[in-house]
Amino acid sequence: MTRVSVIIPTYNRAAALPTAIDSALEQTIDDLEVVVVDDGSTDDTDSVLAEYEDSRVRPVVHATNQGANVARNTGIEHARGEYVAFLDSDDEWHPEKLEQQLAALEDRSDDWVGVYCDTAYDLDGASGLVRTTAATLLARADDEPAREGGEELMGEILADNVQPGAGSTLLVRTEVAREAGGFDEELDRFQDPEFCLRVLKHGKLAYVDAELVSRDDTGHPPADLIATASEQYLSTYEDEVDRFEDEGYEIRASHALIVAKRYFAEGRHLRGCWHLRTAAAALSPRHYPGLCWVAGVGARRRPAPKVATLALLFVAVALGQRSVARRVPTDDDG
Repeated sequence: MTRVSVIIPTYNRAAALPTAIDSALEQTIDDLEVVVVDDGSTDDTDSVLAEYEDSRVRPVVHATNQGANVARNTGIEHARGEYVAFLDSDDEWHPEKLEQQLAALEDRSDDWVGVYCDTAYDLDGASGLVRTTAATLLARADDEPAREGGEELMGEILADNVQPGAGSTLLVRTEVAREAGGFDEELDRFQDPEFCLRVLKHGKLAYVDAELVSRDDTGHPPADLIATASEQYLSTYEDEVDRFEDEGYEIRASHALIVAKRYFAEGRHLRGCWHLRTAAAALSPRHYPGLCWVAGVGARRRPAPKVATLALLFVAVALGQRSVARRVPTDDDG
């Protein structure tokens, strides 16, 4: 059996695809195959794939475009390896990525079914400031988040304190990926953490503390789509969200902040402020003693410090990224 099946879903990324494939083929382990699922591309993807004479590259073609999650699941179906590792076609692996991940699992029990690593983002200017500052402020104030394990890791993922990034960082046993049901084909966002939550029902995830994946943090779905997907994601795990929030995880507030960031990035500041207010309302008062949490019309509610700081950050970034004309707000603002 092949050791690792690398699954690369792609759609109209002929220019970027060779970098992803080459980074898989240049791994410091040789026992792998690269399953490239062409999800109905209409560009030169077929020509790019035809140029590879390496027998380890196995193209699988969808007649029509069906979405990245369907393409990943097709890759899981065709995988011949003991493990599957996912790689988005616009990302790139460091050469030792798979070797370090396999080494992290080598001396562990069978309870450990997969491993993920960190991602290095190409961040410049305001967008980089938002991501790094938000990541710091959204982390739990009392201690460092759990980076690996089973049940304890679920709360961290739901609260977005850790991002396993299944799309490019996760290595998991193929049989577990199949038993977990693959990626949710109905989700347009948050499909990576959602898949990891189901994997955790079958065993534990290990963590390699190294940035072994490089990606350019550009091209985001519309804010409205993210808001809908966030609501769908959290409603699917409503019982778990309630349970982990009782343990101190600020899950709903964190997701409201994620959505707010995207609205601000689109220049829809009123909608962004609305989600910031939602985030403040979702924070648990017992975790922020001394703050006023009186509800009702005209009552003064002070948001927790991290929400207030993020509000200023997002507004400053949004105003700095685009010039906003002075006008009366309308429904067009979102």
